[in-house]
Amino acid sequence: MLRNASGVFFSGWALMAWLSLCVVAICVAGLAISSEPVEGARMVIRLTARTSLVLFLLAFTASSLAALFRAPLTEWLLTNRRYLGLAFAFSHGVHAAGIIVLSKIDPQLFDQLTSPVTFIAGGFGYAVILALAITSFDQAVALIGARRWRALHTGGVWLIAVFFAINFGRRAVMMPAMYWPYMVLIFVAMALRFATDRRRAKVPAVTGRR
Repeated sequence: MLRNASGVFFSGWALMAWLSLCVVAICVAGLAISSEPVEGARMVIRLTARTSLVLFLLAFTASSLAALFRAPLTEWLLTNRRYLGLAFAFSHGVHAAGIIVLSKIDPQLFDQLTSPVTFIAGGFGYAVILALAITSFDQAVALIGARRWRALHTGGVWLIAVFFAINFGRRAVMMPAMYWPYMVLIFVAMALRFATDRRRAKVPAVTGRR
């Protein structure tokens, strides 16, 4: 578990900083074992796709896990959901940097790997991530209102989950052994979140009938 020397869980900004450093360290290790710059850029892209997925799923399922399994770890996940989400945004920022570097050092390969649809979907996805990161603070709730904030974050995280399912799903078709374990994680996370969101949505209605 993530504990410091005094035995207390890493939390808040310290947690985000450590997770961001881990992402950077993983990318540096990937670059170190790459034979040439193009492979290095592609390695960073692949690695950060995975770190982003893991961090996103932790933030995405934090409230569901805390509701279903009351334990110190799930309560810690719920308490630090914001910082896990921000660490995900950082990881995906590094992912974007890897894509940009690849486009500069090998434009021909980049054109082969992308399409106009890729740019539109990817740009929209990053706009959603940026919007969620910017509004991750209490001041944003007061500024835009609790209802709008909740709609933005609920809709935003579901859009990102769908994007991950589509992107990893396309690769799972071509490389099942490598990508289907990630698809299982995505499907389980979506099922958990859907079940708990549905249960919460029924509570006001039941209360109202009483």
